[in-house]
Amino acid sequence: MATYIDPFTDFGFKRIFGSEESKPLLISFLNDLLPITDKIVSLNFNKNEYTGMLKEDRKAIFDIHCKDEKDNMFIVELQRAGQTYFQDRALYYTSFPIREQATRGDWNFQLTPIYFVGILNFKVNDFKDDNYLHYGQITDRDTNNVMYDKLSFIYIELPKFKKTEKELSNHLEKWLWFFNELSELDEIPEGFKEDIIEKAFSLSELATMNPEKRKEYELSLKHYRDWVNTLDTAEAKGLEKGLAKGLEKGLAKGLEQGLEQGREEGEYKRNLEVAKNLLKSNIELDTIRLATGLEIEEIKNLK
Repeated sequence: MATYIDPFTDFGFKRIFGSEESKPLLISFLNDLLPITDKIVSLNFNKNEYTGMLKEDRKAIFDIHCKDEKDNMFIVELQRAGQTYFQDRALYYTSFPIREQATRGDWNFQLTPIYFVGILNFKVNDFKDDNYLHYGQITDRDTNNVMYDKLSFIYIELPKFKKTEKELSNHLEKWLWFFNELSELDEIPEGFKEDIIEKAFSLSELATMNPEKRKEYELSLKHYRDWVNTLDTAEAKGLEKGLAKGLEKGLAKGLEQGLEQGREEGEYKRNLEVAKNLLKSNIELDTIRLATGLEIEEIKNLK
């Protein structure tokens, strides 16, 4: 039986980083991660759901959206599987807090810095190197000098982080090891005791959760496992389909198209089935939205 929650579930990630109780943990992680001179002292959570300018515009729902005492904004996202246009999505997400800073009346267009942090449980196709940490800003193509330092994108490719506990050399690496290994551990390792990450272990311990929280976690875990199983099935079907196309148009292109289409169609259909079952159990719409990623209107239409 598991001792700790899986941090790659929606419930797990937000319990570790997304609650008032866990603010010191998020502050520690961001201070370890970001190359900023003045360390973050305090954070306030902002709303995590934004709508476009028009009613029909697509929404953006962030995992964590917060602001520090200097008005720096942080979007922290946990991504469990690769997406063809992941970096486009990251840029789209940052457009919401940028637009929100516009003030009515006289405004000189001054913006506060925005940091998009992606904790990724997959390898980004655009990054061909073995580095697990990537830090991007708008730079001059010829000189590589930073042209604009108020928009930063930080990506952590967790599958590329392969250090053992004994090989950890700094506090950020402790955090990354924690994410990779938490669900498989039975107890807190000695090297993490009397460290702020020890509180993250305490928050993650299943035995200390009340029945309501335990039920919420089990629902999130079930969805995560169903989703992973759907991806595996879709990938297998996509691979087969991609191979067939590859014989006609080239193996590489066929594999990419087949895998992507299989993932998207399989995940969406599975989410619909999960939502239907949860509706039958009279689960609240917002809980179903968190568990499936579907929009509220889509869920209502299933009734």
